[in-house]
Amino acid sequence: MKKIVKIISVAFVVLSISAFTMYKTASTDGGYKIGDIAEDFSLENVDGNMVSLSDYKDAKGFIVTFTCNTCPYAVMYEDRINDLNKKYASKGFPVIAIMPNNTDVKPGDNMEAMKTRAKSKGFTFPYLLDKGQKVYPKFGATKTPHIFLLQKTDKGHVVKYIGAIDDNYKSASAVKTKYVENAVDALLEGKEVKQTETKAIGCSIKV
Repeated sequence: MKKIVKIISVAFVVLSISAFTMYKTASTDGGYKIGDIAEDFSLENVDGNMVSLSDYKDAKGFIVTFTCNTCPYAVMYEDRINDLNKKYASKGFPVIAIMPNNTDVKPGDNMEAMKTRAKSKGFTFPYLLDKGQKVYPKFGATKTPHIFLLQKTDKGHVVKYIGAIDDNYKSASAVKTKYVENAVDALLEGKEVKQTETKAIGCSIKV
């Protein structure tokens, strides 16, 4: 009888752990799909101000970029992210960069480090801290960098593209397909985005 009780107890613990693991994975790996409406957020910028999508009254959409200081892939894309904002912010599609990592795990991504990075690189876009890591799971971001292109509509901010910036993280000069630029250009021309999803290449978000 004692053996049966012990077996049942062990089985219960295993099932409980499995259920917790599944739940944790689902909450991290889920997120928006193409056509979904993205919720607004309010996050602290490196200048100390809180930033929301609703602050941009004249925007046609947003290039929401999950990135950080410490990932080599993210670093290689910093100039290209800056260039995206310079090219498209005036056309109605500004870059909104969000740092999603747990700063206890990655202290090199804390707010002070973000301020230093933004200043040294001359970021022309807001660089926000996802304090408490509440925003990135809603989007379903898993990498740095990871792009979510939103289009402002009467229904809300519709997700139009998810994935990588382009097809060559190593060299901007070797890029053959500019996924984000192609998607934004299509929206500006009133067309549908042809390639709506690509695989984001980068470091995993640290929790």
